[in-house]
Amino acid sequence: MSEQPPYLRIADELRQRIAEHVWEPGDRLPSRAQIGQECGVGENVVRRAQELLISQGVLEGRAGSGTYVAEPRERVRVVRSSAREQPSGSPFRQDMKALRLQSDWESRTDAKVPAPAEIATRLGIAEGEPCVRTTYEFLADGKPVQLSTSWEPYAVTGGTLVVLPEGGPHAGAGVVNRMAEIGVTISHAVEQPEPRHATAEEASLLGIQKAALVTHIRRTYYSDDGRSVETADIVVPAAHCEIVYEIPINR
Repeated sequence: MSEQPPYLRIADELRQRIAEHVWEPGDRLPSRAQIGQECGVGENVVRRAQELLISQGVLEGRAGSGTYVAEPRERVRVVRSSAREQPSGSPFRQDMKALRLQSDWESRTDAKVPAPAEIATRLGIAEGEPCVRTTYEFLADGKPVQLSTSWEPYAVTGGTLVVLPEGGPHAGAGVVNRMAEIGVTISHAVEQPEPRHATAEEASLLGIQKAALVTHIRRTYYSDDGRSVETADIVVPAAHCEIVYEIPINR
């Protein structure tokens, strides 16, 4: 059996010290040089261990100040299920209500944005065809917990009352309910989740460390005639949220 990499051993050691209250939430850790000397490893090994714990929400780095034990923060439960999209409101709002958290979101919509190559492939349209792009920042008790960028072909919603996802009489109703208003029935959604590191922009918006772990979900909604009518890139910080999939069973 291969030996555990040194940085994982140091991460376990730091985690153990926190568990044993050697360091409390808000405490500043000793320098990397000091920790390395105590543990018999180099500063680069300590740096990798700290970066791992920062990505997991155990530690937090403060520019120009050092590394600190993070304050405990309850992970937000984010449920992914087509069954949760109800006419009465948004699935995100339902999740936050169940957790007794105040939910809100900020959005920006740009119409007739040319579809990039990857988005065009996901939507089954030609690259450069106009789309309605909406970016979202979802908040729980005023703290960002999820980002999303949604793309809808302008050919599907252009000239209708639902062309703006967050404007008009059906603002905020969700993709399934908005599409139903123009006679488009959503039959299913496909989601492809994968872990990766946050970009600098995502880290800034989510209030997490640069390169912290996130789950990137590529979601696409399909109509009953097989068309892709919306696709989105959803970004959820791993340290602050847990993703749960509910699978409806038809009998």
